Amino acid sequence: MSKTVDFYYDFISPASYFALVRLTELCERAGATINYKPMLLGGVFKANGNTAPITVPAKWEWIKKDFARQAKHYNIPYQLNPHFIFSTVSVMRGSFWALAQGRIEEYNQAMYKAAWADGKDLSSMEVLTHVLNDAGFDASVVLEAMAQPENKLALIKATEEAAERGVFGAPTMFVNDEIYFGQDRLDWVERALI
Repeated sequence: MSKTVDFYYDFISPASYFALVRLTELCERAGATINYKPMLLGGVFKANGNTAPITVPAKWEWIKKDFARQAKHYNIPYQLNPHFIFSTVSVMRGSFWALAQGRIEEYNQAMYKAAWADGKDLSSMEVLTHVLNDAGFDASVVLEAMAQPENKLALIKATEEAAERGVFGAPTMFVNDEIYFGQDRLDWVERALI
């Protein structure tokens, strides 16, 4: 039986970036695959009455330090994005195009690198054009796909389904029907895959 991890994420979340870097390596070791589940984190927060960590000043100050520690510990290129909080609505819609094209892994890598290693503003169409072209995509095709009704609807539906499944933040992972929240729960994900 093949092993799969459902990975719920939004590019606005640096914790999801850290998780995906490590989850990719973990799944290679475990012989498991990642089932990518793009969603809009703000929509999940709204559905669950949750709020972003940045809205709690003491928590946000701790998180900024903790992210820097994690990046250093795991040797993950990272900087706090100077454009944070940027809109990810368009790039998350683009995820559904990338899924349909079988290019979701390279798309995710390009977006996370741009946001959290290079500090780019993913809400800027001009920036996205450069990021996509530099990553080997035809930016005009992807940007057009982001505006298509089917990808807009796919993001809405995926966000609703995530909330209905019990997702309340990002990253959230499921192995079978067991939920694991946070980049710091990957040890438990790995145990579930053994």
